Amino acid sequence: MMELEQDLMVSERKKKPFRWHVLVFLAPAVIIYTMIMILPLAETLRFSFFQRDTTTQVISFVGLENYIKLFFDPYWVKPFLNSLWNNCYFFLIHMLVQNPIGVLIAALLSMVHLPGKKFYRTAIFMPTLLSFVVVGFVWKLMLSPLWGVSKGLMKSVGVGSWYLPFLGKEETALTTLSLISVWQFIGIPMMLIYAALLSIPDEVIEAAECDGVTGISQFFKIKLVLILPTIGIISILTFVGNFNAFDLIYTTQGPLAGPNFSTDLLGTILYRTFYGQQLQPGDPNMGAAIATVMFFIILMGVAVYLFFIQRKLTRYEM
Repeated sequence: MMELEQDLMVSERKKKPFRWHVLVFLAPAVIIYTMIMILPLAETLRFSFFQRDTTTQVISFVGLENYIKLFFDPYWVKPFLNSLWNNCYFFLIHMLVQNPIGVLIAALLSMVHLPGKKFYRTAIFMPTLLSFVVVGFVWKLMLSPLWGVSKGLMKSVGVGSWYLPFLGKEETALTTLSLISVWQFIGIPMMLIYAALLSIPDEVIEAAECDGVTGISQFFKIKLVLILPTIGIISILTFVGNFNAFDLIYTTQGPLAGPNFSTDLLGTILYRTFYGQQLQPGDPNMGAAIATVMFFIILMGVAVYLFFIQRKLTRYEM
């Protein structure tokens, strides 16, 4: 009897029609994604294994030679490591400043009786809608020691002696640009965390209040724990966005990422290598090698989050 039932189940599975409509709906998305993502990525990887002779202009296969030059040739390794460190510092500033401030603003906006919170929410999110070019030029004008307004504003509040040409000094340029980027994109973590706070069930808050957990203690012991997955997603988005940063540096400091390459990121060194700069001709093959390394750095960061961090955060999800 059991064998007969098993035979019937097997026959039913065999007779189950294939869902062709799934392929029909998925095909356009797969084709478009392959054309704009997979094929360019594969072509970039392929391009990094070749090199063009500067005299004969003959392109030849060199294998991993471009990567060996990037990591071991003194001409390449110093600027590459400098840009990699600057990218890590850029990301660290965002993590230490942007995310805590985003959590604080979202917590304030989630207060029930806060007046004018729609206006504050819109005003804080507004810089995110501006282009990098507009933000870069506006802040460059504001911080200019010749015609900028920052010096006068600092004098008006009694801290004029602290004024420096923030974008003109190696010690302060990268930190200043990092804070400008934080100012522009603080609205994204604010909105995501704000939505996460609003999604916390009222039953959880009521139970915490019945146990005497209110105010700041309630936020740190209940709410912050429940929004940790959202903070994790914001962190990985920040990581990916910072390692793709280019526009703000190019707009404010130019392709040379001055002063003295102190604001050089992986994006700017990739641009100079691929397209060339001033009298230096471009080297698309080395540029492809740098782009591939950038891809694997981002891929490793995302993998660490997905396989190590996210697994520990899912237990807090509602």
